[in-house]
Amino acid sequence: MAVEDGRDEYTQDGTVDLKGNPVLRSKRGGWKACSFVVVYEVFERMAYYGISSNLVLYLTRKLHQGTVTSANNVTNWIGTIWMTPILGAYVADAHLGRYWTFIIASAIYLVGMSILTLAVSVPGLKPPHCTETNVANCRKASTLQLALFYGALYTLAVGTGGTKPNISTTGADQFDDFEPKEKAHKLSFFNWWMFSIFFGTLFANTVLVYIQDNVGWTLGYGLPTVGLAVSIVIFVAGTPFYRHRVPAGSPFTRMAKVIVAALRKWRVPIPNDPKEFYELDLEEYNKKGKFRIDSTPTLRFLNKACIKTGSTNPWILCSVTQVEETKQMLRMLPILAATFIPSTMIAQISTLFVKQGTTLQRDIGSFRIPPASLAGFVTISMLVSVVLYDRYFVSILRKWTKNPRGVTLLQRMGIGIILHIVIMMIASLTEMRRLSVAKKHGLDKTGGQVPLTIFTLLPQFMLMGIADAFLEVAKIEFFYDQAPESMKSLGTSYSMTSLGIGNFLSSFLLSTVSHITKKHGDKGWIRNNLNDSHLDYYYAFFAILNFLNFIFFMVITRFYVYKAEVSDSMEILKEDLGGSKVRSSNQEALREVA
Repeated sequence: MAVEDGRDEYTQDGTVDLKGNPVLRSKRGGWKACSFVVVYEVFERMAYYGISSNLVLYLTRKLHQGTVTSANNVTNWIGTIWMTPILGAYVADAHLGRYWTFIIASAIYLVGMSILTLAVSVPGLKPPHCTETNVANCRKASTLQLALFYGALYTLAVGTGGTKPNISTTGADQFDDFEPKEKAHKLSFFNWWMFSIFFGTLFANTVLVYIQDNVGWTLGYGLPTVGLAVSIVIFVAGTPFYRHRVPAGSPFTRMAKVIVAALRKWRVPIPNDPKEFYELDLEEYNKKGKFRIDSTPTLRFLNKACIKTGSTNPWILCSVTQVEETKQMLRMLPILAATFIPSTMIAQISTLFVKQGTTLQRDIGSFRIPPASLAGFVTISMLVSVVLYDRYFVSILRKWTKNPRGVTLLQRMGIGIILHIVIMMIASLTEMRRLSVAKKHGLDKTGGQVPLTIFTLLPQFMLMGIADAFLEVAKIEFFYDQAPESMKSLGTSYSMTSLGIGNFLSSFLLSTVSHITKKHGDKGWIRNNLNDSHLDYYYAFFAILNFLNFIFFMVITRFYVYKAEVSDSMEILKEDLGGSKVRSSNQEALREVA
């Protein structure tokens, strides 16, 4: 037995130390290693949201940009932030591995943050202060000032491209899928991952935005820069405890070979017996710490790539496992597409939702609430929702469904998408009320402060946090879980690509709707004076988009096939839930060791 010869002390999922040696389960990985990763992410989230949460107000108040321009610049930058992880995932999976990609990218990230802090601190690097109500009358930033400011922002974006896809996957890699107890911990990892990192987000959305609004941008940006430096030190301190995965070569090249090979053999008939397909010996995979995957009938055309025709050219003949890895990545693309619209809704938190807050009463005694701080309620509601979900919702449902997760990942995502429909309906009705009060007091002409408390916006912020607890957590876990073992970073980057495209889509929709609604002499739905705008129409338009997206999601999920588990850990956990007494001797041995 494995326990007797000592092999069970080592991880079985192919993880190694930095030198490529097998690792002892008791010495590396688990929650001990994850603690360094999670603490890093708490500080990094503080740094990122310390910039993004209030960026639209800096662009408006300090760089003197209008509503549409500032909102689009924010969403374009955030879109880039969430698109660059594709490059970081490629470098990690193909060349450097997650650890070294992360270390190099962190250095770039810190350089960008440092330059950005200088750009908001040195007087000569920003336009002079302006007290005009209409920012169109203020002096604009010079080309040099804009170049330095945006250069710092996009340097920061390149750095996050290497950190974001590799930090959560590094955390998940600390749990061995082949050990049932560790697999159970992995099922909860993404819930507690999101719970922990949002402490950093909460600090940014409350303390940092208050400092930026009331003390100054130098300290408001300087603190997250220092926080990022501290977080990098903490991550490096955990190096002796991490488990690592060996780079497996370019995932894009491997997938391209399969597609090209299938196209080149498009006339070749597919044999009925999968045993006739080309596949490497099991020993070949075991030597490299990889896993062999059996052929599946989905996306059947790609099976042509592993039909033997006499040639061994890798662009003509691919193994069954290589074909199935490609299928797994392609099968997730329709699910990825269904997350674009919800990601567009998330973009509103740091743009139009914040701009709405600037028009409402924000004083509580002598304390003035920063508009961007309402995003803290997104964080708080998400924190509470994640705890309730993991501790109660899952516990109750899995007794009925016999699913260790309670519900499937796609079902969880579906609940989040439904909540987005509700959110935008409420946001539209809330805005309708705000506009009616503004018009009643004649503020649609003057653009003054509407006599409504800023907490009028609270429902849409809090519901957004609840939706995130379902959709965003499930999304990152889904794309990590369903990606092939050798493409986990790339799979995780799908969830980030969703946010990136969502932000770019937000910019496109805002510009397009603004342009179309200004035709034929109309004022348009979105103007610099929000009291004379029609964000209620815009949010109602979003509610319709979300409803249509939900229908699309329901259709594509009916045809989605989950990938097969590489180990029997999930089956053991299901048996535990079903109260089964039947165990194989090997399973019993694994549970005794656990």
